[in-house]
Amino acid sequence: MSAKTYEVRTHGCQMNVHDSERLAGLLEDAGYVPAPEGADGADVVVFNTCAVRENADNKLYGNLGQLAPKKASRPGMQIAVGGCLAQKDRDTIVKKAPWVDVVFGTHNIGKLPVLLERARVQEEAQVEIAESLEAFPSTLPTRRESAYAAWVSISVGCNNTCTFCIVPALRGKEKDRRPGDILAEIETLVSEGVSEITLLGQNVNAYGSDIGDREAFSKLLRACGKIEGLERVRFTSPHPRDFTDDVIAAMAETPNVMPQLHMPLQSGSDAVLKSMRRSYRQERFLGIIEKVRAAMPDAAISTDIIVGFPGETEEDFEQTLHTVRESRFAQAFTFQYSKRPGTPAATMEGQIPKEVVQARYERLVALQEEISWEENKKQVGRTVEVMVAEGEGRKDGATHRLSGRAPDNRLVHFTKPAAEVRPGDMVTVEITYAAPHHLLAEGEAVSVRRTRSGDAWERRNAAPPQPAGVMLGLPTVGAPAPAPAEPAGGCCPTS
Repeated sequence: MSAKTYEVRTHGCQMNVHDSERLAGLLEDAGYVPAPEGADGADVVVFNTCAVRENADNKLYGNLGQLAPKKASRPGMQIAVGGCLAQKDRDTIVKKAPWVDVVFGTHNIGKLPVLLERARVQEEAQVEIAESLEAFPSTLPTRRESAYAAWVSISVGCNNTCTFCIVPALRGKEKDRRPGDILAEIETLVSEGVSEITLLGQNVNAYGSDIGDREAFSKLLRACGKIEGLERVRFTSPHPRDFTDDVIAAMAETPNVMPQLHMPLQSGSDAVLKSMRRSYRQERFLGIIEKVRAAMPDAAISTDIIVGFPGETEEDFEQTLHTVRESRFAQAFTFQYSKRPGTPAATMEGQIPKEVVQARYERLVALQEEISWEENKKQVGRTVEVMVAEGEGRKDGATHRLSGRAPDNRLVHFTKPAAEVRPGDMVTVEITYAAPHHLLAEGEAVSVRRTRSGDAWERRNAAPPQPAGVMLGLPTVGAPAPAPAEPAGGCCPTS
């Protein structure tokens, strides 16, 4: 009898992408195998949902509706819904879509295989939503998406009360992992070929509040610097409230911590920040940017901005534009405010007309495009070491180029070297052209460095995928493949 197949469909932020790696690992540990690409359906389809967008539920039910006839014609097929929307709408999913077999929440993803089996045996839907975390996700088996880069979760939950965000209600209060467990996971990943890790949390630099150490995050960054073979360390996303000088010093003084920072602004107006219940103001934010630039002059800083928050005046919006001009972000993820059901902002007075929000949004995007291009032009003539990536350049086949990320996380497309290179290898190139969202290196590569990560990628792609995940408690190698951008203020981990 052939093994049952599965497919995990992910919506949302980096935390959801990482959770889906856990779900895949759990299913493979239970004997399921990934559905072949292009196959007409899987035996088990899992939706890992996001509750940030106003129409998130419509999107889910539309997808579920498309699967209903397929399930009716395929005996034994099962559908599961998990993630933030499942945590929020626990009582309505099975009512609206009675063909769903399992509904599980953000706190009990480890129960998925058991719930699927129970639904099969009892022939009725299983709805199980834990109100608090049952086990830290990183103790679960994992099927990582990449051989050279990996997410490493250091905390879950969030203690903030931003009025536009429903995440704390769905993922709970912040809970930190022990530093020793985090470092043990990183060391295991490195031993298996990973050379880049991204530390992940809803509010990553608040790490330590749960274990009583205000400098725990900077200590963790410095400890990562002592792991032999770990070439690149990144983290996302910090909160300006918790961004302290010891973290800046640790970034600047730890060679493998990359000169890159994603710092969510949300608004440049003090009045709007107060209404958002953000515990910093414009002066504090710009002060952090100034300190980071003083310590790391070449750091690339990105951000998240919400346009059209309830009550935002033209003067408020001008303050956001001013902050953007002063900050000189390399990139900004800009979003038009939309009501998140269940958040205080959804019922606030002063909801901004759609046409006003759209006009402001277009002005902000135009300004940021101009700044991004100007900042990228400063890279022309520089020599950078690029980590070759898989799937970053959609036109690479036609242009005979490869793509990857510079240390500051800028996307670089470069001429394919004569020597063989694999994802995870390092190629040093000279930047010859800049566009707003990418850089080009059109000359010959300065040098090519084959790496253990490239070896790991080669091994993974030479052998057929194994049906089992990995022994409980330790992840396999894997990667933050580019996640779909979601509205900043509402979804983990854009804090």
